[in-house]
Amino acid sequence: MKISELPYHRDSAQLFSNVADEPWSMFLDSAHPKVDMGRYDIIVARPLVTFETYEEVTHIIDTEKNKETTSTEDPFLLVKQYLGDKDKNFSGLPFCGGALGYFSYDLGRNLETLPEIAKKDIDMPDMAIGIYDWSVIVDHHLRRSWLASFCRYEKTEQEWTKLQELFSEVSSSLKSNFIINAEVESNMTKDDYTQAFNKVKNYILEGDCYQVNLAQRFSAEYEGNSWIAYTQLRQLNPAPFSAYINIPSGSVLSSSPERFLCVSGNQVETKPIKGTRHRSVFAYEDKALADSLLESEKDRAENLMIVDLLRNDISKSCESGSVVVPKLFSLETYASVHHLVSTITGRLSKDKHALNLLRDSFPGGSITGAPKHRSMEIIEELEPHRRSIYCGSIAYIGFDGDMDSNICIRTLVSYQNTLYFHAGGGIVWDSKVDSEYKECFDKAAAMMKLFKHEQDF
Repeated sequence: MKISELPYHRDSAQLFSNVADEPWSMFLDSAHPKVDMGRYDIIVARPLVTFETYEEVTHIIDTEKNKETTSTEDPFLLVKQYLGDKDKNFSGLPFCGGALGYFSYDLGRNLETLPEIAKKDIDMPDMAIGIYDWSVIVDHHLRRSWLASFCRYEKTEQEWTKLQELFSEVSSSLKSNFIINAEVESNMTKDDYTQAFNKVKNYILEGDCYQVNLAQRFSAEYEGNSWIAYTQLRQLNPAPFSAYINIPSGSVLSSSPERFLCVSGNQVETKPIKGTRHRSVFAYEDKALADSLLESEKDRAENLMIVDLLRNDISKSCESGSVVVPKLFSLETYASVHHLVSTITGRLSKDKHALNLLRDSFPGGSITGAPKHRSMEIIEELEPHRRSIYCGSIAYIGFDGDMDSNICIRTLVSYQNTLYFHAGGGIVWDSKVDSEYKECFDKAAAMMKLFKHEQDF
């Protein structure tokens, strides 16, 4: 293992700008520097192996061997195979190399048999993962930065000095822009949403399900650089599980507040969000909104349904009797919304890998509904377009076996000069259509601001 200290910079985005335009560069961003939210930022680029899954086929490019292959094996297990045996990590740093990228919501079709109704118009991979042999880790608590690697590949050692030089200086501002060309459009009118909402209520009445996450998709055409758009998004909506991913077919701009699954050693944690209130600029009103969320029987019931679902999901990969719920219905506050968040923990079974846990729990129950499979069928029926990356997960899985991942909410996809993003919420029997429709726009508020405040750089 090799670790070299780098100069510390409070704004890691300036470091990432050195590689932001490179294909397969990725940035795990814990918060904007003006907000004290997260500890670690992680930067990677120049993977030695890449995986792109389209439906049942995964395209694998091994740059070290100059070899391209395809496989129809389970994509989760393919990545696990390439990670190989676990390495010991004595550094105390969170990710010194391994797998990093996204698992889209539609990758769930490889795990569940679903109808094909919704239109697929974003032709990006269902899974896009790179195997990275080095990372830049920025620790905002200690105010230190490192270049770190397990040095599994000779190329890493050969390029070490150049990498140190690259990340010892921050990039000057990119000579680019970000301009919105059109009004933001939704793929559902209020009437469309109401019809879908009523169908969900009928399915609940008939006993098909208890809760369904119903979302609408927004989009707008733009010109310029999606990285510039991300730098603005992180100012408007700083969040602890944010990320920027640049792959050849498009990019992902995530300002997610939600952790999906975390594995540290054998300790497992998941923190589902269910229950939302918008923020107010007036302190007394903002507190009243937060209090109303904490006291809401409906929101607590929604949250509890998802807690039960996730307990069952992670139990498939955890030791018997180890899964517990240390926190129920905690309040977490972000730039535009208050959220109700619970915490579930467990111990990973000795015969299981973090990728087994991710596969067994995918996609996250907080953004499907309960029961999961029936809810996913209903989502496919009622939402006009496939979800793509929305409600999937951005994750790292280290060579040491540790993992952290988010749920891709408050997340935009840049594809062919159009930005797409979704917003939705869980529908239960006592949901009201007007309040649920409004909640979509409360959750979309930060993304909407991005489209209204674009500027040249």
